[in-house]
Amino acid sequence: MQQAIAILDSGVGGLTVAKEVMRQLPQEKIIYFGDTARTPYGPRPAEEISRFTHQIVDYLLQFHPKMIVIACNTATAIAIEEIRARLTIPVVGVIHPGARAAIKSTRNQQIGVIGTEGTIKSSAYEMALRQISPQIQVVSLACPSFVPLVERGMFRTDETTRVVEESLSELRNYPIDSLILGCTHYPFLADIIGSVMGSHVTLISSADETAREISTILYHKGMLATSNAVPVHQFFCSGDPRLFKSIAQTWLNEQIKVTPVVWQVPNII
Repeated sequence: MQQAIAILDSGVGGLTVAKEVMRQLPQEKIIYFGDTARTPYGPRPAEEISRFTHQIVDYLLQFHPKMIVIACNTATAIAIEEIRARLTIPVVGVIHPGARAAIKSTRNQQIGVIGTEGTIKSSAYEMALRQISPQIQVVSLACPSFVPLVERGMFRTDETTRVVEESLSELRNYPIDSLILGCTHYPFLADIIGSVMGSHVTLISSADETAREISTILYHKGMLATSNAVPVHQFFCSGDPRLFKSIAQTWLNEQIKVTPVVWQVPNII
């Protein structure tokens, strides 16, 4: 049986990573878990995010994946080192790949970062960027209203356009030429974000770069899929499977089956 790449997220955002993995590595099987019952993670305490992340990883380990991908920026910032310390398989996050892509992209050394409250508060992107290039100027902005819009499937509505314009108005005052979409939900809103920020600002999707990192790690470890059979992906979510399925099928452009997972009541707050 082909070992899968397990991808987890607070909701549907990690589908942006899954889509890129499916495009770049079409032979790889994916097992995806979206914690839609407890999204968004951004405003939650770090201890709670860590506990949720460990819980999802424990659930995914029953499928014996060859790699865990934490496709949630908030969970990556808070819990990835703990997860890596526990496991012997590779664990990939979304922050460092996005930071490296932004460094390559910027021409004036001015980079913007938008993300959830938890990701921005952690300063994880700022630290990752300055670790690579200390002279980089970083402007970070929390956009807590974006994830709920995406989770409701509101990608191109007038309300979404208004919210994005209001949220990014402050950021437009800075001379950034590259903007990291520091939440895997945000590529769903890339068209509107790009329109608001202007054509002179390059949007950096951590999803694209994370898929490249996954490919590189699997190649160097000799863990790429060898079967020519078309993989059958599996999708799980802790919230409404119908809404998740609708968003996932639209984004991935294919029919999928979604299995609901009900957490024990004490874990849901």
